[in-house]
Amino acid sequence: MKQTREDIRNIAIIAHVDHGKTTLVDELLKQSGVFREGQDVAERVMDSGDIERERGITILSKNTAVFYKDTKINIVDTPGHADFGGEVERVLKMVDGVVLVVDAFEGAMPQTKFVLMKALDLDLPVIVCINKIDRPEARPEEVIDEVLELFMDLDASDEQLDAPFVFASAKEGYAMKDLNDEHKDMSPLFEAILDYIPAPTGDPDANTQVLISTIDYNEYVGRIGIGKVDNGVLKLNQEAVVVNHHDPDKQNKVRITKLYEFDGLSKVDVNEASIGSIVAISGISDIHIGDTICGPEAPEAIPFQKISEPTISMNFMVNDSPFAGQEGKYVTSRHIRERLMKELNTDVSLRVEDTDSPDCMKVSGRGELHLSVLIENMRREGYEFAVSKAEVLYKDINGKKNEPMEIAYVDVPDEFTGAVIEKLSQRKGDLQNMTPITGGFTRIEFKIPSRGLIGYRGEFMTDTKGNGIINTIFDGYEPYKGDIAYRKLGSLIAFETGESVTYGLFSAQDRGTLFIGPGERVYGGMVIGSCSRAEDIELNVCKKKHLTNTRSSSADEALTLTPPKILSLEQALDFIETDELLEVTPETLRIRKRILDPTMRKRANFNKQ
Repeated sequence: MKQTREDIRNIAIIAHVDHGKTTLVDELLKQSGVFREGQDVAERVMDSGDIERERGITILSKNTAVFYKDTKINIVDTPGHADFGGEVERVLKMVDGVVLVVDAFEGAMPQTKFVLMKALDLDLPVIVCINKIDRPEARPEEVIDEVLELFMDLDASDEQLDAPFVFASAKEGYAMKDLNDEHKDMSPLFEAILDYIPAPTGDPDANTQVLISTIDYNEYVGRIGIGKVDNGVLKLNQEAVVVNHHDPDKQNKVRITKLYEFDGLSKVDVNEASIGSIVAISGISDIHIGDTICGPEAPEAIPFQKISEPTISMNFMVNDSPFAGQEGKYVTSRHIRERLMKELNTDVSLRVEDTDSPDCMKVSGRGELHLSVLIENMRREGYEFAVSKAEVLYKDINGKKNEPMEIAYVDVPDEFTGAVIEKLSQRKGDLQNMTPITGGFTRIEFKIPSRGLIGYRGEFMTDTKGNGIINTIFDGYEPYKGDIAYRKLGSLIAFETGESVTYGLFSAQDRGTLFIGPGERVYGGMVIGSCSRAEDIELNVCKKKHLTNTRSSSADEALTLTPPKILSLEQALDFIETDELLEVTPETLRIRKRILDPTMRKRANFNKQ
């Protein structure tokens, strides 16, 4: 018989990137007394990864739990970036309701629509939290209308349309039911969660069922499965069976050797967990997302949706440049393969496939950011390898070549709209909508092939002088739109191996923009800059000045160099062409031609034509 467990609420916090989810969780943790008096607490405490902290984005969903009025509230903090949408899709199976956070200035954005659609599909009740109302340009009344329009566009039910609205400033630590209320604390949001999010229900006497929605990984205990107890009771040392909805015939017998529940930021050992509890289970070596842990009597899998397919791929290969193996700790194909396979333990949206060459692996993900975060993590861990230009994954539908499409929402100052529309149109984008928004900005909506956006962000930032915001969301597959010319400019290529010299660089800088300064090691075939014309030019940057006995007053004047343009990882991935590779080591990023020898390179280009 089904029972309701009133002392628990399970919620996920969902939103577009940078609308304040993680800061909101910080405040809920602080105000529920998780931290002791005077404890030194980092800002955005849930973003535990180095890259998450540096970039200010959430990459992996995290679990935590707080207590409010004797009710335990399990909270899942989710990523807001479209590239990590796979994380959001699956954690929603673990919760009974969501808090949708919307920026009081930016309003409903593309990822707001994506995460809300997923929540409504699962019939989850929604609390709308209008955050950042302390911003001087906040427009909460207009944002309420935008959110209600979004609910209607997504065919929300009448109950979902009655969603309560809470106004908050996570940074200042207060929430209000009404805009004219006093600024006190977060209790209005806590109260809304208790009143509006249903308590979990299940049958405590039925056969045990726990759906694994997230996988964590720990060097000491291996894989940790995290999920909600839907039915029955899960006990320590209990015999269980692991089954999967998509492969019901495969059943593994296991024993529950370690069982935890969440309390604040830590995991606490428990002996048993009943319906509605979110638990972490370690000691099962081959547990996967979507598996159901059942009692052995009558194992039955809980249905689990297929995670969205990857849309973009890169080749990860062993570095074979003249400087190979000098800076990295892990450089062989075995090391790279093992590391990529380990990533599959926790990242469900990633695919790793073998290629014809044993030294090269094809890695597919949800977007450029998704793959660049993996590359950055690997280089920090001491890996050295090379990657190719990102390519989109085509699909054959009814015998026709189809490609992934994106909807791009672009917010730009009015004076730059012309330049942005022109560039996106050249990349096969179709203008869908254009509306003025407050503050002298225009919001432009484009439908564009995914490959049209590869390498565009850097150009976009230059065109809008750093003031533009671009957000994209996947929009299915459509017939191939034709060829796109990515980069109009060629590369400047080093002619020989050696050390760059000011004299050689001085004559090279007239040909384009340099990526290196004096005293840097280069090799023949390495790209040292961007050419100002559409062709590749080879230059000798190691050339020294011939000394003579003749002297004149002007002969030895100091040569002044323009500072080089140092590329970040994303900029380098954007810059490389299809015949180039990015050499990634823990210390350096070098762009190089795939074929280093100039004669062989010319021959290959000639054969291609």
